[in-house]
Amino acid sequence: MGRVEVDGTGTEYRVAGTGRPVILLHGFPDSGWLWRHQVPALAAAGFQVIVPDLRGYGRSDKPRAVSAYRLTVIGRDVKAILADLGLTRAHVVGHDWGAALAWQLAALDPGCVDHLVALSAGHPSTFLRTPEQRRRSAYMLLFQVPGLAERWLARNDWAMLRDRAAHPDADAVISRLEAGGSLTSALNWYRANLPPRSWAAPRVRLPPVRAPVMGVWSSGDFALTREQMTDSAQNVAGRWRFEYLEGPGHWLQLEAPGEVNELLLDFLPR
Repeated sequence: MGRVEVDGTGTEYRVAGTGRPVILLHGFPDSGWLWRHQVPALAAAGFQVIVPDLRGYGRSDKPRAVSAYRLTVIGRDVKAILADLGLTRAHVVGHDWGAALAWQLAALDPGCVDHLVALSAGHPSTFLRTPEQRRRSAYMLLFQVPGLAERWLARNDWAMLRDRAAHPDADAVISRLEAGGSLTSALNWYRANLPPRSWAAPRVRLPPVRAPVMGVWSSGDFALTREQMTDSAQNVAGRWRFEYLEGPGHWLQLEAPGEVNELLLDFLPR
């Protein structure tokens, strides 16, 4: 296990295997445990697999300020982890908010991203482009209200996470969110990066991504549309590849780990 600090906020990470580095970035409401089916497959294939608990989650620190959860700030955590391991560059695989973070890293710090894999979440500029995606994401506006959002998510024994989202790890995730105020820190990712004013003018201007990119979307995703992923190609100057998985929900790396692992091993150079 390793730990880095950026402006007093500590991020913990684990490493498995040796070889070409790949860092796995989780999203809401998870931790590095999300990737438990991918880590052994990647390590056995000859990768150095780096798995952080991103700030606000798991064993990492949970600063109180909303501004501490801006993607530009969290990107510095990722680069600090790479530097701590003596690395300047790695493959980056992200899911959900981890994918949004990966897209931004690849656009703003292209030197640190070798190949990019975005699971479920497409490029930030395509996110709120369609009426259907806005409809699916309406709950994120409620997430902006401190206290109310926390109570809404936790009501009826966390029915939103258990039933509507159907998180495969619901019990473990809920246990972590209930401990140490981590639900508020998790929601602060939304509050820092998707404030209500961004819905009125949701254009995100980032340089084109020059790394090779693979976007993977699954048909059972309740939160994200296919179009927000396929339209991401417009923001990729390098090689673009889209993969569609029939059946799995939003947490495709848990629901279809074999298929996800095959795609990663096929796309990421060793």
